[in-house]
Amino acid sequence: MATLREWRDRIRSVNSTKKITKAQELIATSQITKAQQRVEAAKPYADELKNVMERLAAASSLDHPMLHERENGRVAAILVVTSDRGMAGGYNHNVLKKAAELERMLTDAGYEVVRLVTGNKGVSHYKFRGMDVAGAWTGWSQKPSWDGTHDVRRFVVDGFLAGSEGTTAWREGVNATEGEAVRGFDQVHVVYTEFVSMLTQEARVHQLLPIEPVLEEFKYENESMLAPADGVAPDMEFEPDPDTLMDELLPVYVSRSLYSIFLEASAAESASRRTAMKNATDNATELANNLSREANQARQAKITQEITEIIGGAGALSGSEESD
Repeated sequence: MATLREWRDRIRSVNSTKKITKAQELIATSQITKAQQRVEAAKPYADELKNVMERLAAASSLDHPMLHERENGRVAAILVVTSDRGMAGGYNHNVLKKAAELERMLTDAGYEVVRLVTGNKGVSHYKFRGMDVAGAWTGWSQKPSWDGTHDVRRFVVDGFLAGSEGTTAWREGVNATEGEAVRGFDQVHVVYTEFVSMLTQEARVHQLLPIEPVLEEFKYENESMLAPADGVAPDMEFEPDPDTLMDELLPVYVSRSLYSIFLEASAAESASRRTAMKNATDNATELANNLSREANQARQAKITQEITEIIGGAGALSGSEESD
């Protein structure tokens, strides 16, 4: 049976933890707003770039290595987007679990898997298990910027383009973690967390390269845009030619798509941390209330025992006096 002092020490400890979780909850709430503002700020440029790509898709030959699956592709890269900090509930666990499932699927399909990771939590996960990582980037999971994510975006695009020359060739470049040359790859998959709502964040797998699945979307949206109600299509000319423009803009488009994923993951991380810290704060409040109730019961029992001892002592003293 714990003493009253021990109960009070436990209550004090729980309340101290509650202050920390409450502060983290408030910080995460403010970070969500900032992350959503970054997403909105990047949207106009992304929308305009998408519109340009739609027009080019209708006018060009669409003969580019970034647009089509390679017949003899054997190397697939998986970019796992995790957080730099913890206290985010199942945010990192769900992403790493989804990445492991994707890796098994690609391995069964005959692909050699190249792991790329962003965030300290993902790096620590693979390092602890002795699993090789071809590239790692940390320090900006909560606040991704265009300049800050340049290295990982360049690494992914260059690695895929190097793979177009053959999967046995080694890319001219440097490993982000160990300074070694890295191998080109024929597919790029991104595993990240999508921000659905303040209470819901879901781990997703997105095939970044090649981008063949979006070609039909380009064509469909472009046909709708170029076929107005009056049946007169605009006469559009490109300078230089559409194929040259496509060669120049496709890497930019892919890079921008990857940056949007980082912004989405940042908002999801903050939302997941807010939910986790709110649950921790609520649990700490409930635990403190339960401990206070038990401490009061222990205090009342102690007072009752003392009163009983006083009454018993007074009764014994009274009986002694009567016998005399």
